[in-house]
Amino acid sequence: MTQSVAEAGTRWRAHALVLAFGTFAVGTDAYVIAGVLPELAHSLDIGVAAAGQLVTVFAIGYAVLSPVLAALTSHWSRRTVLLTALVLFALGNVATALAPGYGAVLAARLLAAAGAAMYTPNAAATAAALAGAAKRGQAFSIVNVGLSSSLVLGAPLGTAIGALWGWRATMWFLTALAVLISPIIAWRLPSVQLPAAAGLRQRFAPLGDRRVLGALAITVIAFVGIFIPYTYISVVYAPVIEGRQNLLTVLLLVFGVAGTVGNLTAGHVADRQGPRRVVVAVAVLLAVVFGIAVVARESLWAAIPVIVVSGLLSWSVLSPQQHRVVALRPEASALVVSLNAAAVYLGVSLSGVLGAAGLNLLGQAALPLLGSAFLIVAALLTLATGRPREPETAQPSPSASATGS
Repeated sequence: MTQSVAEAGTRWRAHALVLAFGTFAVGTDAYVIAGVLPELAHSLDIGVAAAGQLVTVFAIGYAVLSPVLAALTSHWSRRTVLLTALVLFALGNVATALAPGYGAVLAARLLAAAGAAMYTPNAAATAAALAGAAKRGQAFSIVNVGLSSSLVLGAPLGTAIGALWGWRATMWFLTALAVLISPIIAWRLPSVQLPAAAGLRQRFAPLGDRRVLGALAITVIAFVGIFIPYTYISVVYAPVIEGRQNLLTVLLLVFGVAGTVGNLTAGHVADRQGPRRVVVAVAVLLAVVFGIAVVARESLWAAIPVIVVSGLLSWSVLSPQQHRVVALRPEASALVVSLNAAAVYLGVSLSGVLGAAGLNLLGQAALPLLGSAFLIVAALLTLATGRPREPETAQPSPSASATGS
């Protein structure tokens, strides 16, 4: 039975929610390794620093493979891409669980990263195609809820499983998540076909678009600013944490819950006000909040509301920025969303390096101000860029086809 985009679009929220379960699995995989590092390092007889490179390999693999795999699979139906991605993701985690040594674990993490790199951007692009341009921001937000909730629920759950039964059990848990969601996507998701260029060279054409490159640069800069204070949250709020690990866990949980709410809200606002305005407003507000954090870090009761607002705003950039890059090149939505995902991972990776440099040069208290500086630059660059070809609050158009049985 054939299902048109309009028919599929009437149920786009249900489809987006199904896709969000997949991003929950992928996000959990990205975050949970940090929670099992000590036990993993001991098991493999390596140092914690060496074990930490598993996170680096996953992030770099994701960033590099995401646009490449998006271009190579652009002529496939999105359902096929997503199912293939989950198979690769599951195999990568099975291989990680069975790996006898450090080298094998590194290779297995790269395979899992390939699956993640295929899944998350294509899930977002698929949801946006089904929702239409007028609801694009909301579609991105729902899919991204999987990422934010993986930070709040998935990573702590995976860490707890590792503490009880070992880090290899955590890998089996991640495998089970992929296995559970795959038949639901195969059964429920329409076989969406996004527009794609015929030749491989044409599929990479957005890389030559200065507007796309400018938007990607803004993504990198914004996420450097967002993640410097988050990556070093234990340092920023050291005066109130004072070595209490349980308190740090609570603060991270508060941040994650607030981020989930902020992500959903940002999608609705972006659809109504335009994603460009949302990115500018959020970047400026977050820069101010980080400035307040310099003072609030001295008191727990001042720190908590600052962390809540930080969480709300930090996760409010991703969906609007995805919205912006798709509006620039709607005919290559899967690729540009993949490029934006790569830019996010690059920004997160750079935040660790630049945050360390800031910590050494400026001290603990100045780290939030360093994040503020990057966010102000991102806001100014966003203001300086023009609007995309299509109106930011455009009505949906039949830009993709969907078939289902």
